[in-house]
Amino acid sequence: MHLCETQRAHLLDIARLTIRHRLIARDDESVPAPASLSALLTNPDLQELAGCFVSLHELVTDRLRGCVGCLDAKQSLALAVQDGAESVLKDPRFHDMPIHLHELSKLEIEITVLSPLTDAANPLDFDPREHGIYLTIGQESGCFLPQVARETGWTREQLLDRLSYEKLGMSRDAWRSPDAKLQRFTTTIIGPEPFESPR
Repeated sequence: MHLCETQRAHLLDIARLTIRHRLIARDDESVPAPASLSALLTNPDLQELAGCFVSLHELVTDRLRGCVGCLDAKQSLALAVQDGAESVLKDPRFHDMPIHLHELSKLEIEITVLSPLTDAANPLDFDPREHGIYLTIGQESGCFLPQVARETGWTREQLLDRLSYEKLGMSRDAWRSPDAKLQRFTTTIIGPEPFESPR
């Protein structure tokens, strides 16, 4: 998906405003959402259907603090980003160390917009540096964004091993099962930027 600089900036604004509001409302639920957020959510330039993920990392260490999203293109990009921003604060991996308002200046934010999923011919039919992957085996499923391969340098086999084990809770070679189905997707990445952007 092609997104101009203005659209990218608006999507980052949606994510930032949503996260900040949710953290403030955690202590005072009567605090209304900013009016500027409502205007951005109805912006006609952000209504194309798309899936997306919102990620937060520590600025200094690059340690992950949350990454949550939706693969399916079932709502507008604006609403998908808002949902991802709300959900990233509830990433179950960080249940015991939730993000607090005072942390935002120490974080960076990234939005990953997804293309529609396409079926791969077999589990190895993907380019690790270009494609995100979504693996399904029976009732279990999980995905890796293409950033994982770019940051780790893992091979196709290593990615599938880790995906089977870490996301599906199966043996590392479960992806070799005849029941395994792989879908792939490409991404448009916005950021990363410091959460407290000078813009």
